[in-house]
Amino acid sequence: MPQLVQPRLPSHKNQSAIIKNAGSANKVPGRNIPRKTNTAIVYCEGNFGGIDGKTANGLIRHSEKYEILSVIDSEKAGLDAGVVLGDAPNDIPICRDLDEALAIAKKLPGYFIFGMAPSSGMLSAYERSLALDAMNRGINIVNGLHEFLNDDPEFAAACLSNNVTILDIRKPRDKKNLRTFSGKISDVTCRRIAVLGTDCAIGKRTTATILTQALNEYGVKTVIVGTGQTGLIQGARYGIALDAVPSQFCSGELEATIVEAFEAENPDIIIVEGQGALSHPAFSTSSFILRGACPDGVVLQHAPGRANRCDFEKMPMPTPASEVNLIETFSDTKVIGLTINHENMTGVDVDTAIISFEKELGIPVTDALTRSPAHLVEMVLASFPELRKKSAGMIN
Repeated sequence: MPQLVQPRLPSHKNQSAIIKNAGSANKVPGRNIPRKTNTAIVYCEGNFGGIDGKTANGLIRHSEKYEILSVIDSEKAGLDAGVVLGDAPNDIPICRDLDEALAIAKKLPGYFIFGMAPSSGMLSAYERSLALDAMNRGINIVNGLHEFLNDDPEFAAACLSNNVTILDIRKPRDKKNLRTFSGKISDVTCRRIAVLGTDCAIGKRTTATILTQALNEYGVKTVIVGTGQTGLIQGARYGIALDAVPSQFCSGELEATIVEAFEAENPDIIIVEGQGALSHPAFSTSSFILRGACPDGVVLQHAPGRANRCDFEKMPMPTPASEVNLIETFSDTKVIGLTINHENMTGVDVDTAIISFEKELGIPVTDALTRSPAHLVEMVLASFPELRKKSAGMIN
């Protein structure tokens, strides 16, 4: 790979700052979430920093809409949220419960965000009672689960009696307004890159966010399109919770959203956040992303330290090579690079994995969180050299 020069890009030692600023040129059509910063407490009991806490983890690293005041997780109470994620301290405390979170807040938070993504997609009995407790205290609810609380009579009544609102992030538009695939994706003349993975909850959204910011820093105008609830809660201006859309409309809804982003922003690149994995039997969203986005290239995220698919102990992780082959067979695209999720790995392990996979796959490999974002930029420019003129003098 060519030598990288980084005169403008922030240091990779402060990735939380990079993520925090990402996606600022990116609208979620039809969403009633105000485009301003609101204070929020994030609930992530027993899961913060873990796989099922990915919504809370993502909000701590990047949130355009919400000022996160604290995280609720009694198992990690007293710790700094940034430190738990392996980042720099960020002065966001982890609290034992809602009472403690409210006690340390300077004023009543505007929102209580459910920060977990359990495989059931539903609230437990305790979590229902806690959300109702927050509403009774005058706090609005942000719900990213498959269970739509506005449709629940008890929650609907709590909204009225406490003058609060519930944002059901995953709820799709009315079926009569859903769009089928039209072929208009061919009118999108900018490059489209999908960030896919070999498993769910593997860091696709984080890598997509860092890549978007890094390309913008280098002068290549880039817009991110979110496809999951966490990205929408974080503040992605364009996106849809794809796994809540009826399958007949998935590729069409994504296509239409990409077209909207292209027409409104006129970007050089559109980055599409991935979901699940094409090879994963429990999820089909990757196939709809490949069909609806028709990407020119794919960045693949892999966790070498993960032996089995998360939530499926008897299902071994696929190899990157097998996933690359599947993606390139399924879709008219190419995998332009591999990114590493370094969970359960040392720095030496990451170095070894990068060298090994580059040799095996013949594509650039990096870790978006522990290596310079310039490597991600070069990964893209090496495959689409016409974009180098956008960053003249910044990468040699």
